Amino acid sequence: MTEQSARPTSRDVARAAGVSQATVSLVLGDKWPGRVSERTAGLVRDTARALGYRPNLAARNLRLGTTRTALLVVPALTNEFFARVYTGAAAVAAEHGFGVVLYPSPAGIGPARDPFASARAALDGVIASSMASDALDAIRGTDGADLPLVMLDSDPAAPGSAAQVNLDIADGIRQVTDHLLGLGHRRLLHLASAVPSWTFDVRTDALASAVRNTPDVTVRKVSAALEVGAAREATERTLAAPGPRPTAIVCDDDILAAGACKAVRRLGLRVPEDISVTGFDDLALSTALEPELTTVQLPAEQVGERGMAALLTVLDGQRPKTADLPVSLVVRGSTAPPPPDTARPRTT
Repeated sequence: MTEQSARPTSRDVARAAGVSQATVSLVLGDKWPGRVSERTAGLVRDTARALGYRPNLAARNLRLGTTRTALLVVPALTNEFFARVYTGAAAVAAEHGFGVVLYPSPAGIGPARDPFASARAALDGVIASSMASDALDAIRGTDGADLPLVMLDSDPAAPGSAAQVNLDIADGIRQVTDHLLGLGHRRLLHLASAVPSWTFDVRTDALASAVRNTPDVTVRKVSAALEVGAAREATERTLAAPGPRPTAIVCDDDILAAGACKAVRRLGLRVPEDISVTGFDDLALSTALEPELTTVQLPAEQVGERGMAALLTVLDGQRPKTADLPVSLVVRGSTAPPPPDTARPRTT
């Protein structure tokens, strides 16, 4: 007997579980709710697992007219945040017999060529970060224009998507700002991402809103590419410029914050004694820095999980529930009250 013929079939699973092949198909095709009891569904899954049964996806897909494949479009594979998004999406996809193809937009952002001869024929849907949205023009061309699209971290008012999964970015900035103002900081430098994206626009608007009702606060904005070197250079130029020096730097993400910390040290200053620094994302980098970085923790895996779950809901003909995922400030050693000569009374 060959290896291929020795592989267990759905008939083998049905016989071992004492159920019909139709029941096995319903359970393993995730079509059982309301038609098969939970006990029976659990029995079928356990039996299939014990026998080492793996469905013939190619044959099933031909029958169903679907590929059970989703495309995840992200800015770059090297970004830890998007790697974690993929982990979450792939976990949910696997539970439903789906696969996830990860497709990075070249150079992090901008347009890209369709990686498939026909997106419509190769995919059931697309999940995309707003930072790589330009790549969608090619991927969802004429033949793929009707592919269901779930956008991650994108403008709720933007048209074209069947569902959105957003983080409460504005609240994260409010938490950072409240923390710094509470320490007594009044001169802030906003080290912003130079990437044109809705998610970074939200950071700028939220920071302006958070300081609006606090007297004597100044915010200077400087943009830099999402690179440690670019962030260091932009921060050095700003801190060395004439005029009162900022006492805290609010960074759009942890990579920019790492560059800001390097700039502070190169100028002979200290973090946080002379200048406090905050980040955004809570990447592994944030605890590799010394002192460790005060930053906003984003539930990246949940973004991926919600994105894939939303796509599955859309494919099932339903409307996904939408609610921003909460974020939380993690206070570490990179923030402290400003130097005594610049401090304001701390708030409670």
